[in-house]
Formats: sequence, structure tokens, C-alpha cells
Amino acid sequence: MRVLHVIPSLSPTSGGPSFALPAMARALLPHEIRLIAATTDDDGPGRHLSPVTHGVETPQDGWSALYFPKQTEFYKVSLPLRSWLRAHVAEFDVVHIHAVFSFASLVAGHAAAAQGVPYIVRPLGVLNRWGMENRRKLVKALSFRLLELPMLKKAAAMHYTSRMEMEDAARFGLTNLQRVIPIGIDLAPFDSLPPRSVFSAHFPETAATRNLLFLSRIDEKKGLDLLIAAFAKISPTQPNTRLIICGDGDPALIGKLKTMATAGGMGDRITWAGQVTGELRLAAFSAAELFVLPSHSENFGIALLEAMAAGLPCLSTDQVALAVEAVRDKAVLLAAREPAAIAAKLEALLDSPEQRHLLGQSARILARCDYSLPAMGKALQNLYCEVVKN
Repeated sequence: MRVLHVIPSLSPTSGGPSFALPAMARALLPHEIRLIAATTDDDGPGRHLSPVTHGVETPQDGWSALYFPKQTEFYKVSLPLRSWLRAHVAEFDVVHIHAVFSFASLVAGHAAAAQGVPYIVRPLGVLNRWGMENRRKLVKALSFRLLELPMLKKAAAMHYTSRMEMEDAARFGLTNLQRVIPIGIDLAPFDSLPPRSVFSAHFPETAATRNLLFLSRIDEKKGLDLLIAAFAKISPTQPNTRLIICGDGDPALIGKLKTMATAGGMGDRITWAGQVTGELRLAAFSAAELFVLPSHSENFGIALLEAMAAGLPCLSTDQVALAVEAVRDKAVLLAAREPAAIAAKLEALLDSPEQRHLLGQSARILARCDYSLPAMGKALQNLYCEVVKN
């Protein structure tokens, strides 16, 4: 079976989606599915991936990617991508579209519908209420009614990564196939993490402190302002703690958060590590005592899953879908989305080795039982077969 995945960006700066698609590709390898991903050369606001050869299959780890130049930042418009889709989409059995409110998603849906190729949409959480109401609300409302909703209604299926995401999207009245398939990750690297010293070699100030870790794309919805304010509250009673922030994002937002940290007296107790990959990313988990993801909205939470797989005690909110699932197994601790509540839970965890141990152990077990690559690969294969048969 030939499956085309279409996604606006595969840059690490795009956060979870850019990690999820390669994981899906690896998960599908044992199922004799030929996967090609079509995307833009986006590498963050105003940046382009380099070097890439446009319009030519670039071999990845058992799959291929096709990169096309983007002409605008807004919607990541790529006219060469549209032309390629119109010419080649009929060569595939299924099209799997990642994202909504994107030029790539719209043109992929239109091209597939025109050629009679069934397509699946994974909305990446942007259909939830927070995303619809806090990001260009009026523009989104108009665009959704005129462009996105008609495209979603023609989809053969919707792929959600959590039950929370599916239930939130139910208000749109979609009648196509609805499936929940959680993201799985390669758990092998988390069985033997690099030593803490790998991280402290790059950031020496983290070597002897009790480190709280935030690792995700830096975006308003991630609640970093809440975490920085909470960290300021616990600092007087936790003098040997340090907050490590790993991730990249809008420079203006990062500057605003750094100013906030300095104003709160936390400037010298926060390590801004930037984007971390490979061994350094894994070592960040070794260097941490706690992981915190205080998001206002997450349709899944891949970084949280990685922290769970690493056996870290994790604190999150009830708007992170994976956290809501994990709390049933006592694998994640939840806090309200406000600094005082986050601070109280952080302080309780820092003061209780027993609770940290139990949370970490439960998190590790749950990650290995429910969020593996084989489980995701089998579920995706079943979805593709169901869509083709229908």
C-alpha cells in the first residue's frame, strides 16, 4: 500500500507533529506500507531548511520526504507543493493529512477529492476550543466555515490522538469515520539514558542543582509564563532548584518570557537551553528531577510521553490529553492552570521522594504498555485498510 502523508512542516521547531510523523513511518515499516511525506522547507518563522533539494525524494529512515519551497509564512503557502499534489496524488492509495488551517492541508484535501483518493485528517488539536478562540479567532471562524469544514466533511476519516480531542471536535457534527490512535514512540533510547554529565557539559550550571525540566516548543499555549511565575513562588524555600527550558519558538515571545523571569528575580536560575536533539535531548531527562508541561491546550503531548518513558515524575494540567489519560493510572500529577496551584504541586513533589518515585515508576510502565511504536503501527494499518475498503 502506498500512503502519502502531507504536513506543513517537518522542522523540529514545529514541535510534536514533526516528531510524530517519523515515528509513524517507523511504526509502519513492518506492515509493508510505502510512506512518502510531502511538506514545505519551513524551519521556523522566516527560515527555510537548508540544504534540501526541492521536489526530489529525500531518503529518511525507511521512508522518503519531498520538500517544496514556501512563499509565505502565513498558512505556509507553497505553490510548487500544490502543483506536485495535483500531478501525483492519484499514485497513492491513501492520503494522511496532518494539520488544519494550513495551505498544505487544504490543497492536499482538494487534490485527493478531485482524484477520488480517500484522505484522513489529523487535526493536531487545533479544532479544540482553546485553539479556535485564542488564535486569530475571527479569521479562523471565517476560514473554517468557508474552507476547512467542507474539506473535513469530505474526508474518509478523522484521526485523533486522544479521546479528549475527539470529544472536543464532536461539536462540528462530522459524520465520517472517527478514530483515536495515540502517538507511539521508540522506547529503546529511554531504556538506557545518557548520563547527566552529557547535559551538564553543555550547561555547567545544571550540574549540582535540582532541576525542573520543560521541554517543548515555546508557544503561548504551553503555559511557560505560568511555570516561570510558579518557579518564582517556590524559589525561596527551594534554593537549590533550577528551571531548564528546552525548546525554540517565536523570538519575541522568548524575549518576553526572559524579561518576565528577570523581573521576578529568576534570571540567573533559569537555563534557556534552546532546541535540543539527539543525545543531548535524552540527557536533558537524565539531568532533571521533575518534568513540567503546564499547557493550556494539548491534543496529546509527545514531550510528556518522552518524560514518562524516561521514568520522570511529571506535572501537567487537565488540558493536556495524555496527562488526563495517565492520571487514571496515577502516572502523572495534575495542577490547575495558575501559578499558585502549580507551585504547590511542585513543592509537594520536591519534598516527597516517595511520591516522585511512585509517579516515575507508574509513568514508565504506562508508556511501555500503551504507547509503543508497534501498537501505533498496527492501529494505523487497520485504519488505512478500513478506509480503502470503504
